[in-house]
Amino acid sequence: MRRYPSSPHSVSFSFGPGPVSPAIKALIYTNIGMFVLAWFVEPVTWYLGLRPESVFTQFYLWQPVTYLFLHSGPLHIIFNMLALWMFGVELERLWGTRFFLKYYFVTGIGAGLATLAVNWYSGMGFIPVVGASGAIFGLLLAFATYFPDTRILFMFFIPMRAPVAVLVFAGIELFSMFTGTRSGVAHLTHLAGLAVAWLYFIVRLGINPARVFFRRRW
Repeated sequence: MRRYPSSPHSVSFSFGPGPVSPAIKALIYTNIGMFVLAWFVEPVTWYLGLRPESVFTQFYLWQPVTYLFLHSGPLHIIFNMLALWMFGVELERLWGTRFFLKYYFVTGIGAGLATLAVNWYSGMGFIPVVGASGAIFGLLLAFATYFPDTRILFMFFIPMRAPVAVLVFAGIELFSMFTGTRSGVAHLTHLAGLAVAWLYFIVRLGINPARVFFRRRW
């Protein structure tokens, strides 16, 4: 059985993610290919995007998986694929391709299932949700847990430690969700991705990200 680092202290990080690893490359190519297909074939989004009405009444049970490969526009896919590369390469290197993909889909599908339930009961069953953001937020939390002293550029120009960036992103998503700002963005899916990732770390890896994030530093 492969042994995974039980503590962030056992992990080193070299600046810059380096060459694209196999899973990251496959995910990026697949996302780009699906984006192009959906751009020219509009029904693809309705068939593969996450719509509670389709899942619960038409039994489109694949949608909690396939929604991860669709995006709403060029900026949406560019930012998600950039984040996938930035945070995913080192994690795949650390975990190996098989475990990395398992984590990616557990967090992405988990975020999709949470979105599915909430949207269905809140009367938004006909609205499709697309994007890999739930899984991306899961990767961000994993990166911050294993590389807590790494600084990333928030909004591309504000340097902050990775755990701080996670908390800032979570705060923005919460604020936006409850105030209705940034409409059209699936804030719940982003937060659900973080929550599923947090639980996965505690249950599967025996690491509590909170202890890493709030560890006293001298």
